[in-house]
Amino acid sequence: MSIPEIRVEELKKRLDAGENLFLLDVRDEYEYEISNIGGQLIPLPELAKRMNELDTHLNIVTVCKMGPRGAKAAQVLHNAGFTHVWNLTGGIHAWSDRVDHSVQKY
Repeated sequence: MSIPEIRVEELKKRLDAGENLFLLDVRDEYEYEISNIGGQLIPLPELAKRMNELDTHLNIVTVCKMGPRGAKAAQVLHNAGFTHVWNLTGGIHAWSDRVDHSVQKY
């Protein structure tokens, strides 16, 4: 099964509209400290053992640097029974390029 993707422009629009979206940042802590868009940090290697911190009814958007780790995290969540999960296409880099240039790329 392919995981649904959300483009940065759509995410920005939905956040600005006040939609209740949970941003799950799955990068490493040092990456999160360099730049982030306000998501909760649970690094991908820790996700399986920390899934109990998440509500299966949340609308979750997985965020990483460029997309692949977010896609993997979204697949892990989906396999665990989470039904409302999207991966942020292009990750933090796409957000920096197309939504907020102040978010540092690394």
